[in-house]
Order: sequence, then C-alpha cells, then structure tokens
Amino acid sequence: MKNITLPVLAVVFGIGATSARADVNLDMSSEYPVTSIHGQTADFFVKTLKEETGGEVNVTVHHGGALGYKSVDHYDAVGDGAVQLASSFSGAWSGINPIFLVSSLPFLATSIEDTKKLYEATRPYYEQVLEDDNQLFLYAAPWPASGFWAHKPIDSAEALKGLKIRTFDAPGTKTLQNAGASPVQLSWGDIIPQLTTNGIDGVLTSADGGVGSQFWEYLSNFTEVNYALPLQVTHMNRDAFDDLSDSEQKAVLDAAKKAEAYGWEALEDRVKGNYAKLAENDVTVTTNISPGLLSVLKTSSAPEVEKWKERVGDDALTLLDTYQKLLEQ
Repeated sequence: MKNITLPVLAVVFGIGATSARADVNLDMSSEYPVTSIHGQTADFFVKTLKEETGGEVNVTVHHGGALGYKSVDHYDAVGDGAVQLASSFSGAWSGINPIFLVSSLPFLATSIEDTKKLYEATRPYYEQVLEDDNQLFLYAAPWPASGFWAHKPIDSAEALKGLKIRTFDAPGTKTLQNAGASPVQLSWGDIIPQLTTNGIDGVLTSADGGVGSQFWEYLSNFTEVNYALPLQVTHMNRDAFDDLSDSEQKAVLDAAKKAEAYGWEALEDRVKGNYAKLAENDVTVTTNISPGLLSVLKTSSAPEVEKWKERVGDDALTLLDTYQKLLEQ
C-alpha cells in the first residue's frame, strides 16, 4: 500500500482547507477608576465591541493604572504596541504636541455645548498626530467641568492664595500660580499619595474624578468653577487594528462611535449624580464663586492661552477660527 502524504490527507478529509480564525484578545490601559465616567465609557466600548463581533474580539480594560502606565506613558506604549489600546487624558500629551492642550485651556470652552464644538474643530488634528505615530484615534469625550477640591470653599481670590493645589497641565499650573496659589502638576495616580502626606491641600479636577477616588476621605469641599472640560482620548495601535479582518475593523469603529455618543450623553446626568454622591458623603458643594475670583482666573490664564497659540503656530489660529465659526452657527 502506498503511503499517503499529509497534504493528500488534508485534501481528502478537508483538514486545513479552511481554518477558523482565532478569537482576538487585546488589552486596554486606563489610569482612572472603573467608576469614573471614562472607566464606564471604556467598559461600554468593550461590551459593544464584543457584542458586534459575536465574542471574536475581546478587550480587557485594566483600570486604575493596573498596567503601570499613566496617560503620559500611553502615547508611546500604544504607538510601540506595548499595549494595544488606551484611554488617556489628552492634556498629558502636551510635551508630545501642544495641540493636545486645547480642550484643557482655561475658560476656552466652559459648557458641554461649547466643548462639543471645540472637539469638532479639534478632532482632525488629533487624528493626524496619532496617525503619524502609528496610532488610530477611536473616540473622545470630555470630563465634567473642572473645579477646586479643598478643605474649604475656594470662592474668592483670597481663598485661593497660597493653596497647595494639584493641576493637570502646564497652562493650569501657570494660571493658578499667576492667581496666587501654589500649584504642582501631578498625574492622577500621584494625587492620593500627596493628599495622604499633606503634600497638597487641593486638587483641580472634576467632581466626577473626586467621586471615583473618594476624595471626601481627604477633602470636604468642592467648588464649581467651570474652568474647562478636558477631553479623554481612546486610541489604538495601528498595527493591531490593521491585523483585524475588515468586519472586525468595522466593528471597532462602530463600537467607538457608540461609545463616544455614550460618553457625551452621560455627562449631564453624571454631574447630577456626582453632586448627589457628594451630599451623601458630607462634601459641601459651592456653585457660586465671586466675580472677583472669576476675573482673576481669566486674567491669570490669558498669557497661557497666548503662549499656547505661539507654540502651536498657524494650526492654532485655524483651529480657533473654525471653533469660533461653529459657535456662531
């Protein structure tokens, strides 16, 4: 009897004629808590993607900096493929490209409606910068408006003076310094250790951020300032995306679109829920600050906005012109 070679057997019995594509398993990093608005949005994206691919594409979200990455680290980590996806605070990338600071510039956009228009003007720039560094921009949504967490209401210029307060980017640091505070720029993961050791006695962030990390264990007041609504960007390694089938790529983009809508739509209800949570935990919320403080903050921020325009150059003028036209519609 002649020996039948393996290739012949494969043809006879259909072995290897077609092979089922293995499920795709990806990792996503976030330094923020699972309970934060962007932790919830990331989980919504992952759930939607799994449903749209029938479980063939699975993403594990590592919340709370579990992989050891901060937002500033995510840019290179995703670009190099160390992690396939990440949810990142865009302002942390100012040293990579100052265009990423635009959504956190003080008082440029202080409402959800204005922030949405600023995002519409900004998104093409974000997409291009990420594409140039082997990444795909998936979606973005804002944090609720930033304010001051502290031991007392920060409702006047005098109350701000000397406050050792955490900021999240260079313009914010200089703005509060110009206003008389003693700011220090810290990533999210460094805040609690500094609060624990009294290295800081205030935090510039949203009520949402404070709720997610239970700031009431350290600070008893939140002052609503509507300083900015900074964007959180979700991005993906370009090679990892290109390795997906056409249908899987479409599912990723569809899930991203739905997650973006979810993040924006959740914002208003989230603010109400956050304030209710603060009340439950005996945090005093101050919603009216003095005109004097608002004037000081805007005056203090003006030079930083001009510096940003100079750093970005012509793109800043084009972007802001587009934003202004959208505001006028």
